[in-house]
Amino acid sequence: MGASSDYCGRFAPTPSGPLHFGSLIAALASYLDARANNGRWLVRIEDVDQPRAVAGADQIILEQLKQHELHWDGDIVYQSQRTDAYQRALEQLTAQHLTYRCECSRKQIKARGPYYTGVCREKQLAIENTAIRFRNDHPVLSFVDDLQGEVAIDPAFAAEDFVLFRRDGLFTYQLAVVVDDIEQGITDIVRGEDLLTATSWQINLWQIFAKRVPHFKHVPLALDPRGRKLSKQNHAPALRDDQVIEQLAAAMRFLHLQPKLTANAAELLSDAVMQWRTRDFPKTVQQDTI
Repeated sequence: MGASSDYCGRFAPTPSGPLHFGSLIAALASYLDARANNGRWLVRIEDVDQPRAVAGADQIILEQLKQHELHWDGDIVYQSQRTDAYQRALEQLTAQHLTYRCECSRKQIKARGPYYTGVCREKQLAIENTAIRFRNDHPVLSFVDDLQGEVAIDPAFAAEDFVLFRRDGLFTYQLAVVVDDIEQGITDIVRGEDLLTATSWQINLWQIFAKRVPHFKHVPLALDPRGRKLSKQNHAPALRDDQVIEQLAAAMRFLHLQPKLTANAAELLSDAVMQWRTRDFPKTVQQDTI
């Protein structure tokens, strides 16, 4: 995608703990893509799953971004403050006969197989304390990713009637992320490839709500020595505030950029933006360490 003032990207962390090296890679990639295209770069706190949110983690994350000179445009948006928007979106889908209530527990679904098979589709349940699912009649079986190329999705996964509203009264990430991205005018989504397959579900909602689909770039994941993705659940260590240059340089190398020798983070990023304009990500990269 060429340089355009219409470009709008975002970094949207879950406030379940401080940023780690894997988070930095995703933040850096989305930041560089936005700046290389003369676009805006927004930060959104994805705390729609409130039980996962850790008090104060959002402020730690924002401070970590500042320490690494990853400065955003505009105001910070919190998903926990946007339930009215998600409710309106859910009501729109319901009015279009694209939802239904489901009383199946996770245990029941797992006992039947890897994917939900539409058991409650025709039950016309009206009871409360049930999940609300998307009636996925036109699954997205493939899409083009600007880094991964043509991505084919397992048809059974793509066609699953995924959850929009949970039994515990919370809206799901799948609904919230699309509603937020559309409202914020996001044109390009750069994030980790752990979200690659779920993109098919999100494209379905994009096509309903916006009649357009953004550009996607899913970057490879950093792995720990056991081959697991770096994550808070896997106890990935938090970024260190005394190793900003080293961490930025390591994230650049992971993305196959060449960090210049400098003690200035802003200068390092400026050079990285220039490199981003002329180079694309490889489809696979090896793990880097710091």
